[in-house]
Amino acid sequence: MARSLVALGFMSGTSLDGIDAAIIETDGEKIFKFGPTYSHGYDKEQRDLLTRAIKAARHLQDRYARPGILPEAEDFITQAHADVAAEFMKNEGLLPQHIDIIGFHGQTVFHKPEDGLTVQIGDGAQLAALTGIDVVGDFRAADMIAGGQGAPLAPVYHQALQHYSGTTQTSVCVNIGGISNITWVSPGCDLIAFDTGPGNVLLDAWAQQYLNQPFDRDGEFALSGTVCPSVLEKLLANTYFELAPPKSLDKTYFELGGVAELRPQDAAATLAAFTAETIARSQNHMPEPPEKWIICGGGRLNQAIMQELQHRLSAPVISAEDAGFRGDDIEAQAFAYLAVRALKGLPLTFPKTTGVPAPTRGGLIHRADPARGLAAV
Repeated sequence: MARSLVALGFMSGTSLDGIDAAIIETDGEKIFKFGPTYSHGYDKEQRDLLTRAIKAARHLQDRYARPGILPEAEDFITQAHADVAAEFMKNEGLLPQHIDIIGFHGQTVFHKPEDGLTVQIGDGAQLAALTGIDVVGDFRAADMIAGGQGAPLAPVYHQALQHYSGTTQTSVCVNIGGISNITWVSPGCDLIAFDTGPGNVLLDAWAQQYLNQPFDRDGEFALSGTVCPSVLEKLLANTYFELAPPKSLDKTYFELGGVAELRPQDAAATLAAFTAETIARSQNHMPEPPEKWIICGGGRLNQAIMQELQHRLSAPVISAEDAGFRGDDIEAQAFAYLAVRALKGLPLTFPKTTGVPAPTRGGLIHRADPARGLAAV
């Protein structure tokens, strides 16, 4: 049996809500054990910094360029992850020598696959120095250099989750973060994965603008409104939804459009329906319909989205928890898993997940000095 490793994975997603951390034990193929998890939320000032960084990155043509506010944002992301690692490990009574590898996604500030460009801020070498633990970062670049979309990255972990659960059903794992993406998993078949459209990004932007709060908690406000079919139809007219996968998106791709003319609660209801309908239309690109839909990410807590999904999908729609997983932790666990795969030279992306011509390795390994960082504390 291949040697298993203890990996710590991080995720700071496009919703800009904070950093999730999770520990798993894996050999890069099988999952042997789920470890503890931890979350740290960003405050308004930190979210504003990252929002400004995303705006500053809109016109980048070099993935290594750091104009304007980007150096400050990159320093923040790196230090924030080091601080979360320290607090998490202290809470769990762990020392750096207990962790074999860290999977560090960083923060995506720009993703334009049609130009072969993706930018994640966060200094992996500095994080290794601060923690005293080896770090794998820069997960997307190799795929895009090879001709892939660079996203989504979690499908191979979604497949591992299905194997761990022992199910033989054809299923779809839906991650509703800032952007929604799906992974179609069927025993004996190649993985199929792609970004379906908006997840929480438009709803969150609307809540920040009109409710003066980060998001519509539990979808309560959207549930009080009525979907506007004409506005929904306009939103669905985007040509992205007809494109055959593989395909991926940046969070800045969609805008609020005509929803601003609606009553606030109707706008929220329409945006929730937009997210759900774009997920439902992903079925047009699957070899066969799934027997169940497993909903992960923050969107599973939005009851307006969940009700719309149940209305639009014929197979059962269940939360990650109902499937035996922890919905808030899957992305962080995925980057722990991917870090181990990177260490072992296993591919991270595949032709039907990112469009890369052949299964492709990825990730950049940064070695730590065990005499420095947390190891020296």
